[in-house]
Amino acid sequence: MTSTFKNKTLACLLAIILGAVGAHRVYLHGWRDHWAWLHCAAVVLTILLLFGGNAGEFAYLPMVLSALVGMLMALVIGLTPDEKWDAIHNPGQSRRTESRWPLAVLLVLAMMLGATGLIAVMARSFDLLYTGGSYG
Repeated sequence: MTSTFKNKTLACLLAIILGAVGAHRVYLHGWRDHWAWLHCAAVVLTILLLFGGNAGEFAYLPMVLSALVGMLMALVIGLTPDEKWDAIHNPGQSRRTESRWPLAVLLVLAMMLGATGLIAVMARSFDLLYTGGSYG
């Protein structure tokens, strides 16, 4: 049973801003969450690839994938109905979640950033695959 109230808008904001490092998972589930540690491992792996080897273009891949998962999680968190959110994250709390316009703005931002990031990854992948990276 959770002892503190989990704010859906804050969880969505954390997933957008710090989703690549798993801050939203730590906020919702604590430090024992395995998925949060996987996000942290992506950061460590990216640093190791940048400074330790000859990974080239693929050194940023773990961090980029982790950030895209963070954007997807922001959408999942934000689109969860308030009643279901309270049943999962705030059982036994007298305070209830009320989604307002800041959450809608965050959902639009998550969609924009996530779609832009996904298109950029796809464009760069096709560039590397078909031209050998001659366009950048």
